[in-house]
Amino acid sequence: MKSQQSTQTMKPATAAKKLGVYLPATPASFQEGVVTRAELNELQSDPPEWLRELRRTGPHPRPVVAAKLGVSIAGLARGGVTEALTTEQIEALKQERPEWLEKERATQAEVRKEAARLKQLKQEPKESGAERG
Repeated sequence: MKSQQSTQTMKPATAAKKLGVYLPATPASFQEGVVTRAELNELQSDPPEWLRELRRTGPHPRPVVAAKLGVSIAGLARGGVTEALTTEQIEALKQERPEWLEKERATQAEVRKEAARLKQLKQEPKESGAERG
């Protein structure tokens, strides 16, 4: 028996996540079909105008909003942000600097600092050749 080479496909939601865009803001043709790996690669390497515009102005999915604001997704939720935001809305939040945003940015900075500290601790035994007990 010969095994047929099948084309790897994904749901539009998966493709949108990989592209970093908000699925409901994509064209209907994108939302209603399936996306092959080749199509995804093409979208990533040579994005059409609709994709460039979505990336530029949004609305952006929560992971992108969180990254642009320098907070975690959970921090967005704690701040009451549960929907996709446009670039303009994100910039407005950055200008307003609400208390929740400042607090979540500080929390995120502490998390990154602690992660770096733990990574450094993990590297030290390797560098000295000694084991920690």
